[in-house]
Amino acid sequence: MVTITDVAREAGVSRATVSYVLSGKRMISEPVSRRVREAVTSLGYTPNAGARALATSQTKVLALMARFLSDEFAPAMLEFIRAVTDAARELGYDTLLVSDENAAEALRRVAASRMVDGIVLLNVGETDDRLPILGRIDQPSALIGLPANPEGSIVFDLDFRSAGRLMVNHLRAYDHREVILVSQPRDVVDRGGAYVWRLAAGAEETADQLDMILHHHHAAASQPDVGRRLHELLDQHPDATAILLNNEAAAAALPFVLRERGLRAPDDVSVIGRYSDDFARAFSLPYTAVDSAAAELGRRAVARLIAAIEDGLPGDALQLLPPVLTDRGSVARPASR
Repeated sequence: MVTITDVAREAGVSRATVSYVLSGKRMISEPVSRRVREAVTSLGYTPNAGARALATSQTKVLALMARFLSDEFAPAMLEFIRAVTDAARELGYDTLLVSDENAAEALRRVAASRMVDGIVLLNVGETDDRLPILGRIDQPSALIGLPANPEGSIVFDLDFRSAGRLMVNHLRAYDHREVILVSQPRDVVDRGGAYVWRLAAGAEETADQLDMILHHHHAAASQPDVGRRLHELLDQHPDATAILLNNEAAAAALPFVLRERGLRAPDDVSVIGRYSDDFARAFSLPYTAVDSAAAELGRRAVARLIAAIEDGLPGDALQLLPPVLTDRGSVARPASR
């Protein structure tokens, strides 16, 4: 790897002179500056983030604050990480992934280091302990996930309440009257995962309006617990004709559970999930689903954050993406009983 020492030797100057030329911190004569630039080009030297920051006041790096939690399905989280890193790369930014368990302290540390120009937060809770820190740091930030008070923040999320309504309305159009909703583990809600109760609230409100019975339950985020839970719920509600899934682990496990019970969708039970097209392909899921919009949320959040960094746009925006349902034929009218 070419170093600043190699550039200095090639140009016949000191390391300090190379640093001054690259950072612009001191005036260096044009002949000397030209020799340094030519050495940089011929050797293929790439200044590190610190030197670039001195020259431009930007590092062209975004911090991605993500928490890998045991009660959430890791493949679903990885979709959002990929979405953010892909969007950043397309716009000329690198991404620093920070997954420290002490997320608030990690946020303070990263902001103070000046290693990044902006910050993207995932796993945003209803009352997230990282949010108060955002108002005390210089770098702008963007949230993927809706907190209780989004004022003053750049926030992007799926409209989960509307997603719940859409799922129930789709079932009612096929004359379903008794439904099981399987949500993320209770711990996720207790920790502030408001997307869980928002979707459930939309589903329950709509079911009440349509005179439907909706049984709302939580399930684990890993096997074998989630599979056992699905069996329990199907035994507990034998008259239910459809299942709604706001739990990616449950969606991945359901094909095996139905096969073990000799059931098929939609012949015996209708199914609607909430996950992305990529997730459906990765786990070969044949179910109609509301798109979790990971790619679109990542793209929009990163683009808006970079606009705040480069163009000084206000750090205050809220967008809830309307849910989009992909029909994969897993919903049909209930079989006569």
